[in-house]
Amino acid sequence: MASEVDVLTEAVIGRPVAEVAAYAGDPTNAPEWYRNIDSVEWETPPPVAVGSRMAFVARFLGRRLAYTYEVVELVPGERLVMRTAQGPFPMETTYTWQAVDDGATRMTLRNRGRPSGFAGIAAPAMAAAMRRANRKDLAALRSRLELGR
Repeated sequence: MASEVDVLTEAVIGRPVAEVAAYAGDPTNAPEWYRNIDSVEWETPPPVAVGSRMAFVARFLGRRLAYTYEVVELVPGERLVMRTAQGPFPMETTYTWQAVDDGATRMTLRNRGRPSGFAGIAAPAMAAAMRRANRKDLAALRSRLELGR
């Protein structure tokens, strides 16, 4: 049986929750702060709502991945959960946002999934690579929102 991958990363971003949630929770912005995401296309009309579907094209561990996320939970300004079921690595991605001191936001990014086939065998290495990528992505998000880069 394949082992589950469960990677939780967080960062404190020096911007208000409403601003961080609005930017990070809009999949259209993902290619700007996720290094491995090449494109996002809406399959349902924006804005984000439960049932929204977006087609992502990404690169991970040297491979091109195309998958569709569906929003399964949305609490505006607090939590966004997206899930994909197709492909060798069904994945759930959760964003949470919490206010911290001085108008800053603690954002968590969690990726959970149960890879199959070769991806299942490589799950521990995949989790480590995801953790590194997520840290870099959250740092890029923080830089973009705090410094406008």
